[in-house]
Amino acid sequence: MHNQPKYVTYRSSEFFPDGLSERQPVVGTVARGELHEDSYFYSGKINGKEGDVFPFPITQAVMERGRERFDIYCSPCHSRVGDGVGMIVKRGYRQAINFHDPKVVAETVGHYYDIISHGFGAMPDYAAQIEPADRWAIAAYIRALQYAQNGTLADIPSDRRGELKDQSQIMVEGVPLPQALASGGKGSSEEVSAAGANPGESQPSQEGAHKK
Repeated sequence: MHNQPKYVTYRSSEFFPDGLSERQPVVGTVARGELHEDSYFYSGKINGKEGDVFPFPITQAVMERGRERFDIYCSPCHSRVGDGVGMIVKRGYRQAINFHDPKVVAETVGHYYDIISHGFGAMPDYAAQIEPADRWAIAAYIRALQYAQNGTLADIPSDRRGELKDQSQIMVEGVPLPQALASGGKGSSEEVSAAGANPGESQPSQEGAHKK
């Protein structure tokens, strides 16, 4: 059973004329699920230019999904409010993009989709971790964060203004929003230093370190 009559990945073959054990797709065929007929949905571009429209309606469910994915994959660097000062930035990592910078606010949603797909600068791509629909959901949530920072009462439909809440009334996992934002969502009021140590924790003195 140790030696089985099969090809392992990338092993050459003497049976096929091209010497490859992996067979290439038949010309003119497309693998199931790989048609990508809606090019804008999969690229964020129209005729090579980044678009500024969403390929599907943005519902409350989409926004909630976008917030969930953003908190998982984006907030460690960009923070939960998108100001570019996430927890790993506080621990010494280079400054992330601030989504509220006027230049960034002026970018299209297709631009955000493209960066998630291909990366930008020090940011790697997240194509393997985030599927296309979720990339659009994150782009929608980024827009919501921008509106939240720069919006006015006039931007809210009159019949929805009664639903507005003060920050102190909003709870995140049982913690008031301002406290959750200050602690990276963990509910602690303690800050984290750039070195990664919690000031609330006692640190060994230099004298004790030398003795060791």
